[in-house]
Amino acid sequence: MKILSSQRKPVMMSAIAASLVLILSGCSGDDGDTGPAGPAGADGADGAPGDEGTPGFAAGRFLIANNGDDNRGTVDLVDQNIAPLNRATTGANEGIALNNAGDLWQAGDAQQGMLRTMCSFTDRTGGMFSDSRDRMIAGSQTGLTNPKGIAVAQQSGMIFAADFNGMRISVFGSQAAGNVAPVAEIMTPVKPWDVAYDENADRLFVALTDGSVAVYDDVMMSDYAPSVMRQIVPADSDGNQLSVNMHGIVYDEDSDRLVLSDVGDAAVADDGQLFVINNASMADGNVEPHRTIGGPDSMLGNPVDIILSGTTLRVAEKSNDAILTFTNIFSGESGDMAPALSVAQSKPESLAEVMEHEPRNDISDTALTSMVVQGVSVSSNPSSDGATTGQIAQFSSVLNSQLHSFDASMSIESTTYDTAGNGYTTFADADSGSGGILVLNRAASNRTGGMYSSSQDRMIMGSNTGLVTPKGLDVASDKGLVFVAEFSADAAAIQVFSRCASGNVMPVLTMTMSGGARPWDVDYDASTDRAYVALTNGTVAVFDEVTRRMQGGESSITGEDRLITPAMAGTAIAAPTNIHGIDYDAQSDALVITDVGSASVADDGKLYVIPGASMAQGLTDMTVSVSGPASMLGNPVDVMLSNGHAYVAEKSNNMVMRFDNILNSAGGDIAPGYSVSYTAPESVAVLPAYFW
Repeated sequence: MKILSSQRKPVMMSAIAASLVLILSGCSGDDGDTGPAGPAGADGADGAPGDEGTPGFAAGRFLIANNGDDNRGTVDLVDQNIAPLNRATTGANEGIALNNAGDLWQAGDAQQGMLRTMCSFTDRTGGMFSDSRDRMIAGSQTGLTNPKGIAVAQQSGMIFAADFNGMRISVFGSQAAGNVAPVAEIMTPVKPWDVAYDENADRLFVALTDGSVAVYDDVMMSDYAPSVMRQIVPADSDGNQLSVNMHGIVYDEDSDRLVLSDVGDAAVADDGQLFVINNASMADGNVEPHRTIGGPDSMLGNPVDIILSGTTLRVAEKSNDAILTFTNIFSGESGDMAPALSVAQSKPESLAEVMEHEPRNDISDTALTSMVVQGVSVSSNPSSDGATTGQIAQFSSVLNSQLHSFDASMSIESTTYDTAGNGYTTFADADSGSGGILVLNRAASNRTGGMYSSSQDRMIMGSNTGLVTPKGLDVASDKGLVFVAEFSADAAAIQVFSRCASGNVMPVLTMTMSGGARPWDVDYDASTDRAYVALTNGTVAVFDEVTRRMQGGESSITGEDRLITPAMAGTAIAAPTNIHGIDYDAQSDALVITDVGSASVADDGKLYVIPGASMAQGLTDMTVSVSGPASMLGNPVDVMLSNGHAYVAEKSNNMVMRFDNILNSAGGDIAPGYSVSYTAPESVAVLPAYFW
């Protein structure tokens, strides 16, 4: 019988298995030693190079103004590595600068010469220029043709703009708006592109397109007519000029150095340079730069603008569409140095850094804060024209001397200030039957003996504003808002405007009290987002979540959230009662208010402290009540609390008074600690030392 191969396999496997068993059973000794290691294998090939890491720049935020065909009129917010965070549409295309409040200034020449201001720009998420929120300087009277680089003098509030074809530096007050003449024009020998201003030394540096830098000393001191002009020209050791066409300029006050950017031939994309000039405040004539950077590796072609952060320089490189970052700009050899970072950016035109500043409380929010008070501001509002009509006077903090005054040039009502020292003053125009707000550039600090000027100041006025007879007002600087008490019977409301607005604009929010109640004063507390309104019917209206509701899309709020009625022992104050001045302190959660009683009686005024104001509703007992002959309170029309002291404008008795430690006062018929005679005071405001 034939045996198939498939049938033979099990027999063969069995035989092999048996053999293995016999072999293994015969190995009864120990295992042998491990043999020597073999030779090492050949090294493997190197892996592919990893991506370069981002240089470790200090955290920061920066603005880039764009001026290309596809992005003209936009400004990008980026981080320290030029990573995009946000974009806004400004409608302007040239130089940018920021003030300490985060407002953006930008020059433009795409359609007409102009300077635009966008309010609280660094806190806005995108968006675009708004006529009701922002403002612009433009028109034939401005003289602006092609403004390029600009600089902001933070203390004086002046704006310097390099007008290219105008061959001048045009100077405007930072609160000006509309078709207005400049404060001054400083002529330049050739076309300027950019400016840097050293406010402490009162010195102006101007980048000129012939490759030089014009230096003007004592600019403001000379009333913008400096008699001395020096010219700095970067040159080699033999005196040969190195520069061609200056554009960007920054001055480092601490080291007294200038950093300059030179675009060379604007049609050539590889001939840009950077220069560092030492001892800039004294430099004159041909000066050998401390350092020069340029060449193919530098990527400098048309470096149109520069900004300095410590020793890190960022460059807007327009022809090569990039933002270049150079570290340690003051150190190292001259030559062709590559930037530490290059990031693509289409046609960048100008740069600015978002600086972090120490937060400041508005003057109405410093009730118990220990603060140096430089002075006390008082507006005068006599019933008929007199020597003090339109006057805003300043007194010492203990009211023993008058420091100076400002002339608003018209009959005015109340005055307050933002954290930069700009004044906001209400007025009513009897001839036109309308009212408005004067916004006065640095009226608190730098306008001694000055008067209203359209080159520095502006008005909010017109039929759209809803202002007819505005009275008290309050500024929320960080929120970018002004709250105004409109008293007229037909339009009684709290009208809220952008603090950067100008002209005949609509309010961004209107708050109307129930029952047609008429307001005299308002205090907005930013920490609680709550507005307290003094009503002439003897009560206080409270509006909660004001800006939150506005940001949610509400443009009007009808009816207060709560109504506070001042009381003693559970009984409302007897008529006549007429609340005028009001100031809220979040730290103690107390309201300080004034009651003029009968406006025709000069001895029935009162000063109250209302506790627990944030939650108070209905009849609320006061903890302090001051009145009587010794108090001299007749028509106390305004009050402001600072360092625990209540400053009061007493109109009928022509006095400004200070009641010390008012929250802990025993009250009654007590005399003020300090007082001064002044004609018809309408409002009072403290002036903190930080204004100066």
